[in-house]
Amino acid sequence: MRWIGLIGACLLVGCAASTESTEVGVRTVHVSLLGGRGVQQEVYPQGQTYFFFRPTSEWTVFEVGVQNLEMLRETGEGSRKGDDSLRFKTIDGNDISVNVTVAWSVDPSLAPYVLQFVGDSTLEVEQKLVRPVSRTVIRDVLNQLTSEEYYQADRRFQMAEEARERLDRILGQEGVLIEQVLLGEHKFNTTYEQIIRDKKVAEQEAARLSSETEAAAEEMKRDLEKAKGQVSKSMEEVLGESKKRRLEADAIYFERQRQAEAILAEKRANAEGLTAQAKALAGSGGRNMVKLKVAEALKGKDILFMPSGGGLDLRRTDVNALLTAYGIEAATADASQ
Repeated sequence: MRWIGLIGACLLVGCAASTESTEVGVRTVHVSLLGGRGVQQEVYPQGQTYFFFRPTSEWTVFEVGVQNLEMLRETGEGSRKGDDSLRFKTIDGNDISVNVTVAWSVDPSLAPYVLQFVGDSTLEVEQKLVRPVSRTVIRDVLNQLTSEEYYQADRRFQMAEEARERLDRILGQEGVLIEQVLLGEHKFNTTYEQIIRDKKVAEQEAARLSSETEAAAEEMKRDLEKAKGQVSKSMEEVLGESKKRRLEADAIYFERQRQAEAILAEKRANAEGLTAQAKALAGSGGRNMVKLKVAEALKGKDILFMPSGGGLDLRRTDVNALLTAYGIEAATADASQ
């Protein structure tokens, strides 16, 4: 009967407390006869119902699911109205505004600490702790960039990760876990954006010209190699033709040499024959041959001797008979000698 009365009393004054699937509870005791007062260090897990005497206690729940702190430029979006983007200055002095989203959550194990030193709701934790610290730390990290570096996606991702790690170290001690830092759309001041666009156009044009130059160089290289091949081919053809002509000239030279040697041998034999003949004619046989030749030449010819004096002597002498007789007698005389 006593327990029934206690339960009935609890129902009348309200003793039940519960947590949703993404919530943890923390109890604060204001009046206690047996235990200590203040924020209790016990964490009441998600998705359960608890009973305690509510009139002397305060029940606080924290959303421990992932929260998104959105600091955006667009009006009507994000965690606050108006332009809430993060503004920072690059090393080279340009002003940039960027949309930033910080994914965070309350550390369930430190929920009592959060209640005691930060705030009594997830929204209050965001406004009093997560937002101001995030804007300060992320701005400090992005201030390390140059304007040109911010256009590099890999470099932005690296800076976002560095900001997440810093925030996690700082806020983790305060019961807040930083899941991710996302850098969204950015905007330079109007003048600098025009300069950047002009520079990008110039870089693209330079890249195009460089590509065309490289292509032309490659084409020239191909043409040069082709010309070298043609020259080598022509040289080989010339060398082959030269070798062919040399062989033909050698053959002609050899043939002419043989012909010259044959002619020389023939002339030498003729000369030797003439020499022998000349030697033969130089003796008595030669004189006899001359006489015979003279006789043969005069044979059948009428030869008259005319007196050289003043008187006319019409007597005739048969010179042919005389010469014939003389020649025969002379030849006979020589032969007898």
